[in-house]
Amino acid sequence: MRAQLLDGKATAAQMRTETAEQVAALASALGRPPALAVVRVGDDAASVSYARMIERTCGQVGVTFLPHLLATAEEMGVLDLVGSLSASDTIDGIMVQEPLPAGISRDRVIEVLTPAKDVDGVHPLNAGLLLQDAGGPLVPATPAGGVELLERYGIPIRGKHAVVVGRSNVVGRPMALLLLHRHATVTVCHSRTVDLAEHCRRADILVAATGRPGLIRGDMVAEGAAVVDFGVNFVEGKMVGDVDFAGAAERAGWITPVPGGTGPMTNQMLMRNVLQAAQKRAG
Repeated sequence: MRAQLLDGKATAAQMRTETAEQVAALASALGRPPALAVVRVGDDAASVSYARMIERTCGQVGVTFLPHLLATAEEMGVLDLVGSLSASDTIDGIMVQEPLPAGISRDRVIEVLTPAKDVDGVHPLNAGLLLQDAGGPLVPATPAGGVELLERYGIPIRGKHAVVVGRSNVVGRPMALLLLHRHATVTVCHSRTVDLAEHCRRADILVAATGRPGLIRGDMVAEGAAVVDFGVNFVEGKMVGDVDFAGAAERAGWITPVPGGTGPMTNQMLMRNVLQAAQKRAG
């Protein structure tokens, strides 16, 4: 392997120390730690596992974790809960876990979530501010973590050609905007892109966010490119990314491993969002 690893695990550990210091300072000023409320309806296994990870991360940096678990609920009950958390003076961030059960509208839930506490960056106001590069919005944690890795490793973004494969509202599109705002030239590819391989070979920064294991082959990576793989897939019980790691690592200059790359960064960026929300609310 010739590529340098973009080590998300090590970077996240460094960020954890930084965030814990800032949380302690803010807690001293506020008289209480910043607080994150997590709303979950039902017992989806992935959501349960993710909530445990968030709780552990909150404990590591000193953020208060407040779970609100609804075994079953009508839509109005979820709306009332999110509305009351939005109005609370002691809640700084709110995260509504998905998927929501059938019969509960994600859009309606997001409508009652105050944008200032939207630490997932899913509210239309935060999405719009990100689009306009205005107002310091709360940005989805996963793509923000990918950019943080690039910046902490000193990988140039300004003037480079970035290709983002994937256009979801939670990873692909915000990642494209974050790179664009840092003065990259950005191409967004998707399932209907003609000659995907040729687009990828032109990338100085290649981002994969499709949920399709091994979609990006080694021969689709330009020599010396930075490869950021957001894919989380399981093949024969093993976690793999959207990029053929072995093949890509022979050509890339930098590459994120799966696991251990972008994944560990997500929770740390979520904690940073909670901190940012609390700081803004404190004035």
